[in-house]
Amino acid sequence: MFFRSAATILLSCIAFPAAAICVGDSYLDQLTPQQEAQLSAAVADMPYAEGLIWTATKGTTEITVVGTMHIYDPRLDALRAQLAERVATADLVLLEATPKEEAQLEELITREPDRLFLVDGPTLPELVDEETWQLILAAAGERGIPSFMAAKMQPWYLSMTLAVPSCAMTDMMAGVRGLDQMIIEDAQAAGVPMQAVEPYTTLFDLFGDDNMDEQISMLRISMLVPDLQQQMFVSMLDSYFAEEIGQLWELSRLAMSDVPGMDPVAGKAMFDDMEESLLNTRNRNWIPVITDAAKGRDDVVLAVGAGHLIGDQGVLQLLENEGWTITRAE
Repeated sequence: MFFRSAATILLSCIAFPAAAICVGDSYLDQLTPQQEAQLSAAVADMPYAEGLIWTATKGTTEITVVGTMHIYDPRLDALRAQLAERVATADLVLLEATPKEEAQLEELITREPDRLFLVDGPTLPELVDEETWQLILAAAGERGIPSFMAAKMQPWYLSMTLAVPSCAMTDMMAGVRGLDQMIIEDAQAAGVPMQAVEPYTTLFDLFGDDNMDEQISMLRISMLVPDLQQQMFVSMLDSYFAEEIGQLWELSRLAMSDVPGMDPVAGKAMFDDMEESLLNTRNRNWIPVITDAAKGRDDVVLAVGAGHLIGDQGVLQLLENEGWTITRAE
């Protein structure tokens, strides 16, 4: 059961956005006039900055492209209903991970626990200062993570786990997940085949190769801003359901400047690196998989984290570059 939960956390965090029913102040309401102008300028010319459901057409093939949220919110039920017929009548559903990849990931974690845990050498309390460790304990406790488990987590994995808001953790650990899972369930019910757009080891390739100092630095930064984190979750929800995905992503970029003690140059470099590895590189790798999977098929559904749709390196723009006609679904 634990390893299934670990796999669920990984799959829920990997793609953007990861938010749930979190209430309170929105980061959008905290912006200065200068930040508001910066946000507007960043989104103004961004390709496909708005919209959750799109259609990519080439010849007789049509791909319904869906920007998903990986953690449950009841407002996702309306999106599920809107997509139900498209999913049920599709020739193929493409996702970041299908049940096959989830099972493979769970098995890998069981077989090689050092992928996620510090099985040898010092534990986290020995690797971080006492103040940081106490912050980690408080955040882990809010999410129902025992101290002995937090102490043994790889720093990159703990950072991802603590990125899940405490208000979402209960549902997620119980297997209640977001739009991706809803689409999987509807595809299974209709007997529609599914395929992943990337290997199930992508998570480890993205994060596990960072050295320990880099991982701990990111963990420390994430511990500095619990109030900011909560405000970001609220604004993520507002932006997602308003279909303003470009705004959602650029808010995350702006928030780096509000991290206490963060050097602006270092913060920008960190965010740019994350954007390249988490979104851009994966998007580019997905395009040949998507186009090959669409060959000889009339109707395909592609459901990936909403952040993958936006920008000149987003899936929609990359498909357009390959000759697909992109239209926003009504």
